[in-house]
Amino acid sequence: MADSARFDSAVFVALGCNDKGSWPDCQSLLEGALVRLEDKEVSIVARSAWWLSQAWPDPSDPPFLNGVVQVDTKLGPQRLMRVLASIEDDMGRFRSRLNAPRTLDLDLIAYGRLSGDFDGVILPHPRAAERLFVMGPLSQIASNWIHPAGGTALELASGATVGKDARPIMPGHKHRSD
Repeated sequence: MADSARFDSAVFVALGCNDKGSWPDCQSLLEGALVRLEDKEVSIVARSAWWLSQAWPDPSDPPFLNGVVQVDTKLGPQRLMRVLASIEDDMGRFRSRLNAPRTLDLDLIAYGRLSGDFDGVILPHPRAAERLFVMGPLSQIASNWIHPAGGTALELASGATVGKDARPIMPGHKHRSD
């Protein structure tokens, strides 16, 4: 089996935080989100390091901590999206304006080889390929994953045009703005 073929049924979820809310820091919040995923029929198969980057599109907002996990679930894309939204809400996500600072952002990046609009769930995530803070972490756990439009996660990370300052932080490192 070709190395990229092992990702044909892979499901990837991106996590992000730039407002710790009532949590001690963004890293603790993101770790808490991973625990909640496990509680909701979503098993973590692999996880990236946490990546730090300036807020986008407004770099004057607090910086982001991001990561990507590969998950195993029997939930379909629509049900998984509902689970992700419920975890965001449970952990204090408040939607005020587009791209506002947020306690938790959970995005379904890819669900196997599905490509298109599935009852409002667009797969793969329509903007993930251009974002280093998504493709960088994804390339850590699945560098040979191939985007349906072409390019591996590693190639897409190298050519990312958004969040080009994103970089992995050492495990256990606390986000300084927390």
